Amino acid sequence: MGRDLTPDAFSREDRVRYRQKVRRCLDVFALMLDDFGFDADRPTTGLEIELNLVDANADPAMRNAEILANLADPTFQTELGQFNLELNARPRLIEGDGFADYEADLQDSLGRAEDRAVKADSTIILIGMLPTLTPQHLVLDNLSTNERYRALNDQIVAARGEDLQLDIRGVERLSTHTDSIAPEAACTSVQFHLQVAPDSFANYWNASQAIAGVQVAIGANSPFLYGRQLWAETRIALFEQATDTRPDELKAQGVRPRVWFGERWITSIFDLFEENVRYFPPLLPICDDEDPVEVLHNGGVPLLSELRLHNGTIYRWNRPVYDIMNGRPHLRVENRVLPAGPTVVDMLANAAFYLGLSRELAEADRPIWSQMPFATAEENFHVAARRGIAATVQWPGLGETPVTDLVLEVLLPKAYAGLDRFGVDRAHRDRLLGIIEQRCRTGRNGAVWQAEAVWAAEHQRGMDRPAALRYMLQCYGDLQHTNEPVHTWPID
Repeated sequence: MGRDLTPDAFSREDRVRYRQKVRRCLDVFALMLDDFGFDADRPTTGLEIELNLVDANADPAMRNAEILANLADPTFQTELGQFNLELNARPRLIEGDGFADYEADLQDSLGRAEDRAVKADSTIILIGMLPTLTPQHLVLDNLSTNERYRALNDQIVAARGEDLQLDIRGVERLSTHTDSIAPEAACTSVQFHLQVAPDSFANYWNASQAIAGVQVAIGANSPFLYGRQLWAETRIALFEQATDTRPDELKAQGVRPRVWFGERWITSIFDLFEENVRYFPPLLPICDDEDPVEVLHNGGVPLLSELRLHNGTIYRWNRPVYDIMNGRPHLRVENRVLPAGPTVVDMLANAAFYLGLSRELAEADRPIWSQMPFATAEENFHVAARRGIAATVQWPGLGETPVTDLVLEVLLPKAYAGLDRFGVDRAHRDRLLGIIEQRCRTGRNGAVWQAEAVWAAEHQRGMDRPAALRYMLQCYGDLQHTNEPVHTWPID
């Protein structure tokens, strides 16, 4: 972070300088979009997975520092909670055997991490939200020992000026409050990255927004929090509420939340960065010494550090990314809507569906976003998070339709065509999209399996809810290691 991040680390002068620097970066970014050579020759993809650690009793294990020290592997990093890790897969093309390469790489990396986890009396779980978490686990003392997390917590809590309210109404209801952002650590996701050219970024972002609800419905895997069954993808609601800097009065005034779906289709990536600067005050006003104007004038590639840091504190479900690799700048869509798990092959099936479908829609002659109001895309997103694979969504030309019918009849053929555009080997394409098809035909994804397994433990084994959740999670961990897709998992 470049400085000591104590709670009072940021002065008024820091904030003024940072705001000026962010705006200077934004001006330079606009110039770069006009005539700079971005790397966009071949669309590289990336993948990040947030992991959970549990102990022998299926409770969260606060052991990430020990495991990371023993791993000594830069592809693994801390995440917000001490029971979290993050795995960053090596970026690659998905043409040919790219998906098979991802699968082998992820299995190898997870195997090495699991070996270190076992030595630390824990194991790794790929899941959207640990069902055995309690309020006693999600407290400030259990944040990872990284000063950035504490600083981020202090700034969000200070901006809010009061406790953060959690009120999630699903199958059951959770109503509570927290004095820190620690509950955010419960939200563990898989994030897909797709490198795109500046002139096509808007199409890919718009396409990603249009299908976000469908992705969540098909891939939901977070039905339990604090012992209650809530939304199929409770992670969406929790993340939105656990980082909300707005008291009720600012919500009533229409101030935008920092976890944000957005409010309009865009025409350029610049629209998103400009919104970031216009609507959101800085949380971590940290400046470096680069003058981006001078760097650009001298023929270099500006880091735009302040603009990128600010972007990282605004949690769009589809986030724009400016980055530099091998000395060349590039742009990415970071798709952040899906939970981790249940297995590596399930996550790669989700990736294949997203990447294929987004490409086909982005390159369509008649864009889907010209036919769908933006508000409909947002409504689909939240309906899907609540109802999961049983959701009914709205789609142009079809009106209200079960999401499974929409996928089977309309979207899967487009995903196949999009993967063909990428040059994905047909055997890998058919295997991964076949998993999506079977989820829809069986009506079974991770959230459905979890809910059914807990019901069976309660009603057939006579367990109370905490025991049923532990039993379910232990079965989940065993089945996860088979790498068989979740729609094939037995209940008992």
